[in-house]
Formats: sequence, structure tokens, C-alpha cells
Amino acid sequence: MTKNGARVYSYLRFSDPRQATGHSADRQAQYAKDWAAKRELQLDESLSLRDEGLSAYHQKHVKQGALGAFLKAVDEGRIPSGSVLVVEGLDRLSRAEPLQAQAQLAQIINAGITVVTASDGREYNREGLKAQPMDLVYSLLVMIRAHEESDTKSKRVKASIRRQCEGWRAGTYRGLIRNGKDPQWLRWEEDHWELIPERVEAVRYAIQLYKQGMGAVRAFRLMHEQGHVLTDWGISGQQIYRLVTLPALRGAKRIEVDGEKYLLEEYYPRLLSDAEFDELQSLVGQRHRRRGKGAIPGIITGVGLTWCGYCGTAITGQNLMDRVRADGTLADGHRRLMCTSYSRNAGCKAGGSCSAAPIERAILAYCSDQMNLQRLQEPTIDGQSLRDRVAAARQRAEDVERQLARVTEALLADDSGAAPLVFVRKARELEEQLGQRQADLQQAERELAGRTAIQAPADAKRWAALAAGVEAMDHEAREQVRQLIMDTFERIVVYMRGVDSVDRSSRNIDVLLLSRAGQQRVIRIDRRSGTWVASEDWDW
Repeated sequence: MTKNGARVYSYLRFSDPRQATGHSADRQAQYAKDWAAKRELQLDESLSLRDEGLSAYHQKHVKQGALGAFLKAVDEGRIPSGSVLVVEGLDRLSRAEPLQAQAQLAQIINAGITVVTASDGREYNREGLKAQPMDLVYSLLVMIRAHEESDTKSKRVKASIRRQCEGWRAGTYRGLIRNGKDPQWLRWEEDHWELIPERVEAVRYAIQLYKQGMGAVRAFRLMHEQGHVLTDWGISGQQIYRLVTLPALRGAKRIEVDGEKYLLEEYYPRLLSDAEFDELQSLVGQRHRRRGKGAIPGIITGVGLTWCGYCGTAITGQNLMDRVRADGTLADGHRRLMCTSYSRNAGCKAGGSCSAAPIERAILAYCSDQMNLQRLQEPTIDGQSLRDRVAAARQRAEDVERQLARVTEALLADDSGAAPLVFVRKARELEEQLGQRQADLQQAERELAGRTAIQAPADAKRWAALAAGVEAMDHEAREQVRQLIMDTFERIVVYMRGVDSVDRSSRNIDVLLLSRAGQQRVIRIDRRSGTWVASEDWDW
């Protein structure tokens, strides 16, 4: 066995990391050393086979732990035949359903590896099982018992969590509910949650950067430079995108038990009000919020808003970075806009491209005038329709709630102790309907909150203050204006040769601006200077 590189491996698993503080780990390690020494085999101590805090019932030790890596190595032939795997007991190897658990044991044994259980000194290998087939039956019985123990424990834990959730909803329980991961800006102190000030500051800063439309890489660098940490594992760009969707920001905990979902309101201390959270979710719904990887961020391209007025396809930006100047800027003519139809030779009638610079300057100049911004933000009938939708959704939810209350009262009034099955079914149906109605109401309120936030009078001074940075290709300024564009406009339609012409010699670029409030404005732009006039000031 020693000639083909066979070795002894020791595998330790604890479903709760606190179990590692006991003596079983030391006992097993010593057992493995003695077993290897007695048979003149080398104990491989360089390969760490420890799964602490990973469940064998849910197969986490296989899906994301050391045992899974070992099984993969077995499949790939990297564990020599004749090697030995020492475990405390077969229940440490698996607590899955018996057939699945035995298949994993068979996978190891069929690869020529012996499994040794330190608790009883049994050895499982092909030769031994051929000689003593009852050992296979014994291993199956051990696995059945292990699975039943874990299954019973799992059911008890789930029932306890379900009672705690229902108690929270009813207001009769206000303790800790151990399920899932809790936010790392909080810590549990005996009987209440306590905010961790430095983590809360990091969360608020991350949200601020997200609302500004900053890209993940730059946001990560800024937070790192300022010493902000979101979790015990530091910070990454993706964490920011996950963070902004957490209901814990408004104090709610989301739990799912066997497909039944609970949203526990006011479980955590709030960081955001409902209105602030709804506004944030409205921004999350903008799928183009993440900035592209281009060296110079576009402010009207890459956000899903800008379209060709001639063929209706999206307009994209192209930076000729091989012509960048020493100071990192590009000449106006080297930052181009073109429709995707033209770029794919699909036959846009206007064809060609135009400089992005005059359009950017014109939009910035237009929005730097407070009167223009206020006109863009004036509410339209669309805002009223959203309010009507919220009112209707609230009415539907209240109707179902009243029906559920009547059925519940009828069930409580029944003294027989055996409520009619039809009442129970009706109550469950109404609970499902109420959950859906409340979700519809929440979505409508979120959209209205987002629209209301967007329709608040904009500050032209902010646009004006960022204009110089945009012109100088400052990344942060361009990212902030990019976000202002998304907050202000629903659609931007560009006619590169003018509305009434496709002549390449045309001096004008016409741009239709459709605001998120539903207002429309058309501006005519001089392609050389970037100056503009509104539609009412020029002849069509």
C-alpha cells in the first residue's frame, strides 16, 4: 500500500462549530495517528479535512465543504487506491437519506479506499464487505438512525421557528429567532439588538454611493480608502448591490420555513423609513444603474434610455481610446454616438455617427436652468393613475382582510374543538390571497414613492456644479450626472441629422427629451458648439 502513495486521511465534521472545543477532535486525531503508525502508513496532515458548522443532513459538507472536495478528488483518481479515510462515525460522513448516504460510502469504497470509524474501530472496504456482507447491513442501519435523528431534530427546530414567527406577528414573542443570517451592522445583546456604529456608518455611506449611481469598483475603492467595513469578511462591490435590497434596512426580517414565508416587521432597529426604503427599491429596479467598464463613463448611453429617432434602435457610445490625450481626455470628435442598426450594418436611413460632446453639453445646459427642470418635473395624469392604483390595491387588501377576520371569528366561536374542514381551507385560501394583495399594494406604493421622489423639484445648481467635471472627463462627476439622467428622463430620442432631414451636411442635432414625469421637450443643438434652442423657438 505504501508503494503506490496510499495515505491515511482524517475527516472531522461538526454541525455546530462549538463542538470543536470538545475532546472528540483530539481523540480522533490521535486515533488516526496510531492507526497509521500501526500499519506503517503515512498520515497526511497537510490536507485539511475539517467541516465545522456544515450540516451533513442538508449535505452542505458535500456541496461547499471539505468532504465534497475529497469526493471530487476520489472521482478524479487523485486519492490513491489503498488509502484510508478515518471518521468519528458514519453519521459524520452523512446524515442524508439512507440511499444517498450509502451511495456516498460506496463511492469511496469502490475507489479502493477504506473507511475506518474511530468510535467503534470498524473498517469498511471491498474485501471486508465481501467477507462480511452483514457489515453493509449494519452501515445502512447506522445511516437510517442518523438520518431519522436529524430529520426529527429538523422538524422540531422548524416547528419552533414557525411558532416564534407566528408569536412575533401576534405580538406575544419578542425574542431572538435563529434562522438565516442577521445583518452584520447589528449584534444581539441579551434581549435586544444593538447597532454597531462603525458598521452603520459604512452601510449609510454605501447606500449614498449607490444612490449617486457610482459603479461597484469605484465604490469599493472609496469605502476601502476611508476604512469602511460592511462585514467580518471586509467588503466587495457585489455586497453593495445585495445590501440595498435587504428588508432589514427598514427593520424587517424575512424567514422561510418549508415554503411558508414570514416577513417580521420591526424585528431589527431601522436604518431607513418605509418611504426611504421604497425610494431605494425604485432605484434598484433600474437595471442600467450599474456603470459599464468603459474608461470614460457615458452619461446618456449604457442606461437604456437613448434611442435613434430614425430607426428606433438603441444608441451606443464609442470612445476612441487609442487617441486619448496625455491628460486622459479625448477630443470631442473621438467620443462618438451611433445607433446599433448602423453599427451592425442593418440599414439605418440616417447612417453614420455623431459626437457625444454637443449633446452632453446641451442637456447639461438645459437642466442647469431651474425653470426647465421644474417644467420637466410637473406631474402628469400618469402620477394620478399611480395614486388610483395604490388606492385600489389597498381596498382589495382590506376586503380580503375583512373576509379572513370573519372566517377566523367563526373558527374561534366553534366550541366543538373540531372546526369544519371547509372553514380551515377557506382561511388558508384567504391568507394566501391576503399575502398576494399586500404584495401588490407594496409594489404600487413603492412605484408611487419612487415617482414622487423623482418628481420633487430638482436643483439646477447641482447640474451646473457638475458640468465642469463632466467636460473634464472626471469619473465621479460623470457618474453622478449619469444618475441624474436616469432620475430625470424616461427616454431620450436623438435625430443625428435633425428631425426633418437625413442630410450629413446638416448643422443641427435634434433631441426629444421625455421626462419621468411624462413631460416632453424637443431641443435643437448646434453640432459644433453644443448650444441649443427649444422647439418653440425654432421653425420645424
